[in-house]
Amino acid sequence: MADVPKDLLEQIKELERLFTVDQAKLKEVTEHFVKELEKGKSFQPSLTRRELIPPMNPTWVMGYPDGYETGTFLALDMGGTNLRVCEIILPEEKGEFEIIQSKYRMPEELKTGDSEELWEYIADCLQQFIEYHHELEDLEQMNSMNSKLPLGFTFSFPATQDFIDHGVLQRWTKGFDISGVEGKDVASLFEAALEKRNLPIKLSALINDTTGTLIASHYTDETMQIGCIFGTGCNAAYMENCGSVPKIAHYNLPPDMPIAINCEYGAFDNELVVLPRTPFDVIIDNDSPRPGQQAFEKMIAGLYLGELFRLVLVDLHDNRCGLFENQDIGKLRKAYSLDASFLSFIEEDPFENLSETSELFVTELSITASKPELELCRRLAELIGTRAARLSACGVAAICKKKSIENCRVGADGSVFNKYPHFKTRGAQALREILDWPQGRRDPVDIRAAEDGSGVGAALIAALTIKRVKAGNLAGIRNTDGMI
Repeated sequence: MADVPKDLLEQIKELERLFTVDQAKLKEVTEHFVKELEKGKSFQPSLTRRELIPPMNPTWVMGYPDGYETGTFLALDMGGTNLRVCEIILPEEKGEFEIIQSKYRMPEELKTGDSEELWEYIADCLQQFIEYHHELEDLEQMNSMNSKLPLGFTFSFPATQDFIDHGVLQRWTKGFDISGVEGKDVASLFEAALEKRNLPIKLSALINDTTGTLIASHYTDETMQIGCIFGTGCNAAYMENCGSVPKIAHYNLPPDMPIAINCEYGAFDNELVVLPRTPFDVIIDNDSPRPGQQAFEKMIAGLYLGELFRLVLVDLHDNRCGLFENQDIGKLRKAYSLDASFLSFIEEDPFENLSETSELFVTELSITASKPELELCRRLAELIGTRAARLSACGVAAICKKKSIENCRVGADGSVFNKYPHFKTRGAQALREILDWPQGRRDPVDIRAAEDGSGVGAALIAALTIKRVKAGNLAGIRNTDGMI
């Protein structure tokens, strides 16, 4: 950066101070993470305090698949951007599957609409899918015989589950704020929309995408012990013993029976004890639909990385060094006008003169940046992306420390993990620093790309639930009608 003026160099140094997370801070965050995960397993949250710690939701997924599950299943995936409908066939070959799927864009207005609009839209997409992939006569015959296609519904928002086919939405995340759903059983709302259209579908399991990632990854690789999502939001799931989860002690389940825990650890450190927040993180939180919630998620998730970058640039223009001086930055002032892909593009620019980044600023923001300004933007993107990757490792390390896991694979999914440059290697380096692995040896905890958790994972969990019903193990299952 020899050609960068002194005032810009000083701003870069200040940004490095703000966004760098060193080894000592990583370890401090991880130790507090372990305490909050443990607290979440015991804590029966009140309405006023439930958002302060990760809720550690029991999922009623009681163990891993053995690889020999068979049948045809539907999977519905409601994530942050798209609605996906899948039909998954589990054949007799161990660990194999076949899948057909369709994606439907979630309209932006739906994300802040009302409950009825949401469920009508979802039912409409499901109806389109099954009518396209099944003969009308077959569907009519299924209805006449009261035979239904089992469905696993991936609902990737924090929900309290007293049963696997039930889930009360705790709070919307990922920018959603649909009225009439929080505090309600989303399974019942979904089933009512299906019944209204007389669709031959049976909701067998309501799951979170992270739990699905854990189960789908273990289905094809039995060394997978943790499932993670690093995308629009962030989360992890792992298998716990029922006897180690005080909040479900009243069910009197065998203490050694496994149960998958959906951490919902985007809510880690909402009390702001250890997270190294910058003034820009504070702005993001204050201006969000849910201030004071999802503190960890707002520092590492894809939904917020572009906004962090934008806020810093606007501040540099207005208050610091006159970045983009004498230029109209009107487009840059629009909240959430940049997403994580903007930063990815900058980090991937292969040219020394950052010509692709320069063109990006012109086409997207109508800003003509000088070479030193581009250098600052490149460094800022690196800092934000690196901080996200390093902090993301703290959650994985905390689960490993809590469960005394020394060797395992972690199945990770999500747009940030899969697409953001260097996210995997930066996260792996942070894990080494937190867990003090010796130099030169293979990483004993290896984060790898996961199997399709929200599709295949949902189908597998539906299959596992039906298998449990057949075996008479009904723990955490509300309505067995139509399952067998």
